[in-house]
Amino acid sequence: MPRKAIIKKIEIETYDSKTYTFEFEDGGPKGLDFNPGQFVMLSILGYGEAAISIAHDPDDKSGLDLTIRNVGSVTDALSRMKVGDLVGIRGPYGNGWPIDDAVGKRILLISGGCGCGTITPIILAHRNDQSRFKFVEVLHGARTPNDIIYRKHYEEIWPKIPNCNVLLSSDTVPPGQTWKHKVGFVLSLLKDMKSTPEDTLAFMCGPEVMMKFTALDMLKMGFSEDQIYCSMERRMRCGLGLCGHCQLGSKYVCKDGPVFSYAELQELPDHIIRGS
Repeated sequence: MPRKAIIKKIEIETYDSKTYTFEFEDGGPKGLDFNPGQFVMLSILGYGEAAISIAHDPDDKSGLDLTIRNVGSVTDALSRMKVGDLVGIRGPYGNGWPIDDAVGKRILLISGGCGCGTITPIILAHRNDQSRFKFVEVLHGARTPNDIIYRKHYEEIWPKIPNCNVLLSSDTVPPGQTWKHKVGFVLSLLKDMKSTPEDTLAFMCGPEVMMKFTALDMLKMGFSEDQIYCSMERRMRCGLGLCGHCQLGSKYVCKDGPVFSYAELQELPDHIIRGS
């Protein structure tokens, strides 16, 4: 059942994206215990539910941050809500990123568009304790500079974290917009990154076509299919593997994922993300 959650803070990220800070009102913890990469189901009466990746600090249980793009009826209704309004939240759901396997290793985080939300908890976990991972490298791309979510964090805050490198790209730069980073698709950042296949796990989230071609380039660089993980955030309606909307061959994205290794994806009937 959903828990009642009150909107405590709203931060505008881009023209169509905001980060909402929620606190639960049922007398229990104000936040959630979750694994980075998991998601919640957010509900608004009269509009339905939407699956939203958790973008919160995993070591902070004082609230819950969700970064949400206005792309449908539920998120459009949320965009009109104010601080103090109530929503329903249930979860967390899904398997999350293989953080235990990454302890003591290097992590490469690759995201496109609003896919940056699900990898944010890993950056924050590294900020809190630099002994968890050897090195964290962040590659993020968007359509234009104005589409970069968390732009201040990417440019000013996260690069100052010890053993953390941040690279940004924009597909295009419209006239009048300031941009000092790479112009091109996010996979073009692979040529500039410090990460190598040795002792590295790569976590990736974004448009499926982006993940496919980025993964193919990484394989050419010497990464193995077992080193690359993709978050397949698609068509999730119930979060419990009951409705079947997110079925991917023998798997349910909401229950068996949303994180799959690239090796697992090669066994599933998905012509978008598969290498062939």
